[in-house]
This record gives sequence, C-alpha cells and structure tokens, in this order.
Amino acid sequence: MGFELKTIKKDKTESSSSKKQGEDSFLKKEITFLNKPFGSKIKENFYTEVSVLLNAGVTLKQVLELLEKGQKKQQNKTVLSLLSEDIIAGRSLSNAIKKQNVFSEYEYYALKIGEETGTLAQVTEQLGAYFERKNEQRRTIISALTYPIIILSTAVLVVVFMLRYVVPMFQDIFKQQKVELPGITKFIISASDFLRDYGWLFLVLFFVILISRPLLNKKKWYKTIIDKITLKIPFIGDFVKTTYLSQFTQAVSLLTASKVPVVNSIQLVKQMIQFYPLQTALETVEQNILQGHALSESLAKHKLFDDKMITLVKVAEETNQNELIFNRLNMQYNTQVLQQSKILSTIMEPIIILIVGVLVGVILIAMYLPMFKLSSVIG
Repeated sequence: MGFELKTIKKDKTESSSSKKQGEDSFLKKEITFLNKPFGSKIKENFYTEVSVLLNAGVTLKQVLELLEKGQKKQQNKTVLSLLSEDIIAGRSLSNAIKKQNVFSEYEYYALKIGEETGTLAQVTEQLGAYFERKNEQRRTIISALTYPIIILSTAVLVVVFMLRYVVPMFQDIFKQQKVELPGITKFIISASDFLRDYGWLFLVLFFVILISRPLLNKKKWYKTIIDKITLKIPFIGDFVKTTYLSQFTQAVSLLTASKVPVVNSIQLVKQMIQFYPLQTALETVEQNILQGHALSESLAKHKLFDDKMITLVKVAEETNQNELIFNRLNMQYNTQVLQQSKILSTIMEPIIILIVGVLVGVILIAMYLPMFKLSSVIG
C-alpha cells in the first residue's frame, strides 16, 4: 500500500489558503496567542488514547468528544472542540489538525500517511510513543542540566558581585595610597569599570533575547546559526546530535511501518524534524537516492550519520527488515541519550566549579598583589 506525496502537498496548500480566506475563528487566534496549550505531555496522552479507542471500534467523532470531556483546561477543550467540528464538517483528521497552530508538520504528515494507507490507529499509537520518548528525553535533559545551570548562575552572580562591589573598594584604597598597580590588577579594574558602565546593556540584551526567542525560533537564519554553533560545542554537540538521530530513526521507523517508500520517507522526515544540519544532510541523501544509490551509501556520504547507523541500514537493505532495524537503532540512540545526559551532568559540574575557582582566584590575586606592595612600603 502506498500514498501520493503530491496529494499531501496539495492538501497542505488548500489548508494554508483556507487560512488566508479568514476561516479561522477568534478562538483559533486565541489558542495561538496562548502559546500552544496542547503540549507534548497532552499529545502523548491524546494520541495514545485515540489509538486505543479507534482499535476498540469507536468513531473518530466520538473519540474527540470523549477526550474533550476528559480535559481539565479550557484551552485544550477548545482545541478538541474545533477538531470535532472539522470532523463533523467532513474534513480528515490531518486537515483538521493542520488548521491548528498547536500541531507540528510531523503530526500532519504522519496522520495523512495513516489516512492514505488505512493505518490511522497504528500511526496514532506510534505518535503517542514518539511523544512519550520525546517527553522522556526532555526530562532527561532537564535533569542533566538543572544542577550545572544552578551552579553556573550562582558563579556568574559571584563574579559579577566581586567585580561590581568588591573590586571598587580595593580601587579606592589604591588611589588613596597611590600604589603602582600590576598589569593583572589594571585589567581587573578595567573589567570592573566596564561592568559598572555597560553592565545594564548586557542585562537588557539578555531579557530582549529571552523575550524574542519564541519569535526568533521561527526564523530560518537564526535556527541555522544556533544549530551550527550547538554542534561545535564539546560534549553538548554530540548530545544534541544523538537526540536528533534518535528522533530521525523513530520517524523513519514510523513511516516504514506505514509502507512509505524510502525517498518519500526522507522527504517527509526532512520536513518533520526542525534541525538544520539534519535537514541539510537529508537533502544530500535524497539526491543520492534519486541518482540510484542505496540508502546506506547515501548516509555514508555525510558525517552526521555514524558508522553504526550506516552498517545496520545496509543490513536492513539486504534483509528487507527496515522497520525492525530502525526500531533497533532508535532504542540504541535512546539509551545513548540517557548515558550521555549522565556523563554531561557529571562532566559539567567540576568544569564549572573549576572555571569559577580560577576566576575568583584571579580576582583575589589581582587585588592582593598591590596590598603586598603597600605593606612593604609602609614597613
């Protein structure tokens, strides 16, 4: 069983044109304004329950009504109500969620594939598993980075406090005694003066970036720069890469289970996962496959994909076990994400403490060196 990619693209165009014609109600605009109330945790439960109820023979309309009654937040109830209205109006589930900004391209394409291939219950079950693993990865990342971030924030505050309040006190003493200052002391005093004069600019810039980040994340140039920089950061770059490879293998496994051809799978995954290095790599892979190369050969031409993946994909091609192999790869990358998160947390803590110790030590040495000269002069 297959599906037409052109049909999906056509539906996508029709959906976007309907938005331009003003079909979206005030409620839909309100949902967008409220910053995506239908979060990953809600989606995990949503898709899992949809799959269970569809397998039990419940109609899609009844499924949405039942799920709407089970929601506590009015925002989530509104989303499900709008989906139910679209289903009653004769639209498919994929087109219904396409009209809601709280759903991603990944979900739209996956559901469209399920509808085209008659495997909607299976696809929703796999989407539930996708969000379950995504939520698990997010909890892992938060758990791994929380303590290091607390230490780093405390360290920054300590250094800023010393430069802003401690160093000026020593500076007044040095001026009164007219002590000749070493180079390192002059440098620390200059840093203190700079922080006093321009520190507020950094504070304003920090809050501007924090507030504008949701808007910047929608800009391709911003995502491109951030993703490239992230990959080059030691330890963190490998961790992020492994996380996205885990999502990639899970997405390919989902599409393979729906009997989607390899080329179309690559095209869809490229739109599903918003990570610039992976999207660029998949563009190259897609072109190589269209030229007649095997998937394993195409993956081998890009350094983003490791030897483990290339070897197992080659085995999958020879044994025609793509779904099984990509499931296996996904499990391995998930395990690797958990291991790397623990290592990352373990490594970052002493590194941050060491950096803070060095900075504080340099400041103290810079301040006490002139004091030694002053005591020798007085003596």
